Amino acid sequence: MLRQIISQAKKHPSLIPLFIFIGAGGSGAALYVLRLAVFNPDVSWDRKNNPEPWNKLGPNDQYKFYSVNVDYSKLKKEGPDF
Repeated sequence: MLRQIISQAKKHPSLIPLFIFIGAGGSGAALYVLRLAVFNPDVSWDRKNNPEPWNKLGPNDQYKFYSVNVDYSKLKKEGPDF
């Protein structure tokens, strides 16, 4: 498959940016899904030792990818401990 892509790129050099952007988009999507699977508190890989990982998050833990106006270091806990 890679040999076919290289041969097409040699025959039609205008396709090179297309291959670059498609590859970068696919890589970015795969890395984002990997980030969600590893760092998201809604995902529990170890149900025996940590069945509810979202209960162990503090109010100053940032788990969003991008936060516009919230400074997580200054937040205080408002609810009870579970």
